[in-house]
Amino acid sequence: MKIVNVVLETDRLYLKVSDIDFVEKVLDFHRRNKEFLSKFEPIKEDGYYTFNYHKKLIQDEIIKTSSDSMRKFYIFKKNNNDKIIGSIALSNIVRGGFQSCFLGYKIDQEELNRGYMTEAINGVIKHAFNEMMLHRIEANIMPRNKASLRVVGKLGFIDEGISRKYLRINGVWEDHIHMVILNKKLE
Repeated sequence: MKIVNVVLETDRLYLKVSDIDFVEKVLDFHRRNKEFLSKFEPIKEDGYYTFNYHKKLIQDEIIKTSSDSMRKFYIFKKNNNDKIIGSIALSNIVRGGFQSCFLGYKIDQEELNRGYMTEAINGVIKHAFNEMMLHRIEANIMPRNKASLRVVGKLGFIDEGISRKYLRINGVWEDHIHMVILNKKLE
């Protein structure tokens, strides 16, 4: 198994690829934000908020990163390297003629409206386009998630239309706006 040890640095943040040593920090992030994130995510399985569940989740992220089908980053502030404030995932990476992936992200409710997510995603986009040589990044966002739409809008994503009843979020099939950014260097 190829171990991928990537750390991206932005002005205020470190973005660190999945590491088994992060289990407690990731679990803490999810426990702190359980109610807040439930509005934007599928209903969680039994045992989700346990150490063993998150250990298996991170082990799976490491395997997928090693096989180049995912790259998951955990966000740390430079002035507090012990607390995760969010995550960004490039998932379902497809190579060959497609060179594309899906973008997913979440931020701690205590860190909203401080520009951290815009800064972090910008760093991940640069990495995806310049180092991973991806051509297309797709983000699917619920129309009611105005903050998330503002973030990708600031970063140059364009609206390619709506996907009706696209994902089941908190028990309800939700429409999602299909937002996309292309790697101009590869056109």
